[in-house]
Amino acid sequence: MAQIEDIGQELKAQIKKYDADYLEARLEENQTSHITYRGKELESIGRSTATGGNVRALVKGGWGFASFNDLSDLPGRMKLAVEQARFAGSGESELAEVEPVVDTVSAEAPSNPVIIPLAEKKRLTDEYNEIIWRTPKIRTSSIGYGDGHKKVIFLNSQGSYIVQQRTDITMRFTVIAAENGQVQQAGLSLGNTGDFSEIKNYHRQVEEIARRAVELLSAPQVEGKEYTVVLDPVLAGVFVHEAFGHLSESDFVYENDSLREIMTLGKQFGTTDLNIVDGAAIAGLRGSYKYDEEGVPATKTYLIREGKLVGRLHSRETAARMQEKPTGNARAVSYRYPPIVRMTNTYIEPGSVSFDDMLSDIEEGVYVKNWYGGTTSMEMFTFSAGEAYMIRNGKIAEALRPVVLTGNVFTTLHNIDAIGNDLEMNQGGGCGKGEQAPLPVSNGSPHIRIQHCLVGGR
Repeated sequence: MAQIEDIGQELKAQIKKYDADYLEARLEENQTSHITYRGKELESIGRSTATGGNVRALVKGGWGFASFNDLSDLPGRMKLAVEQARFAGSGESELAEVEPVVDTVSAEAPSNPVIIPLAEKKRLTDEYNEIIWRTPKIRTSSIGYGDGHKKVIFLNSQGSYIVQQRTDITMRFTVIAAENGQVQQAGLSLGNTGDFSEIKNYHRQVEEIARRAVELLSAPQVEGKEYTVVLDPVLAGVFVHEAFGHLSESDFVYENDSLREIMTLGKQFGTTDLNIVDGAAIAGLRGSYKYDEEGVPATKTYLIREGKLVGRLHSRETAARMQEKPTGNARAVSYRYPPIVRMTNTYIEPGSVSFDDMLSDIEEGVYVKNWYGGTTSMEMFTFSAGEAYMIRNGKIAEALRPVVLTGNVFTTLHNIDAIGNDLEMNQGGGCGKGEQAPLPVSNGSPHIRIQHCLVGGR
């Protein structure tokens, strides 16, 4: 730990000497441990430490970037990044103004989860795996546990010097059942900001996903058509992240003429009850931090407020180019990559409708929970729900095989006609973009009701 701090102080004294419009450096020490099970067998277990850094230079609008895991020649790395930027630059450098920051930020977790003995983590994983395999008709399963403790030093030629620490834990389960040529699966994803005790008591939930995978083998398949659909907080959170959140990342907007025309600030995208937020300044979540990878303070950014598009997510460069304020959304998954515009904690704010009231006037509809995966292409989306149930006469009825939801995100936002009062955040996910994955994020929502949603079935 002391090594990168000593090097950081040396760089602080040198970084203004280089002939660049802007120069920044990031030094990182990352400790991790992991456990992976495939079926009944332990596949991998271990602990590792990685140390490295990067330098990013801006000259006449061109960027140079050098990453490294050898800290012995940082002046040479800085010179290389500046030379690269000179080759790329042919215009004017634009960065939104940000006050220099000098700060030290501790991790939220009371202790480093990586130092907990691997034997203790394996005992817990073994318990969960044994529960899965007590269930008849299970064909295979997977469990993945991971934790990390990261210390990052950021400094730039404008006077910022920030030391940040963060911890992270994830645990993911997939259970696959099979019988008579039929195959079904169920899953569970967990995550938090580094508290190992929070994942110790999920025995009942693990038993439930194993049982559900088996029950789905005999569940009917829904008739494919448009329904009134109610989404649980997990699937609604994934929807707002994948289908809308990525469209709010301003590098996409700035580089795409058609998207820039669609995503016009002030445009109405939903009812006045609809509010969508992204923000790392919301404490205690996996996407939370105090400063982004450019040293910009975290914010809480309204993307949609009272149904209107009012904001988007920015790095310093995109904010300057679009003449908007930086939002603290420049992020990198590690020192091996330059920061790009990324989401943090993205969610729909709660409304006032109870879950029972949301169901009460639906004669025939579908209730969907959790998710397996999905794809997006501009404003079009397809998501696979992890669980599905018919709604009949205002009540949850029989379980269904998992269903697929398809539509246009902007049409779908307009079709949200009820927003619940029960916000929940899902912290088990990781976001991918530009070959950088998995980036810690969280997403969430209350229950939401969507009219005229296309549900794929038989």
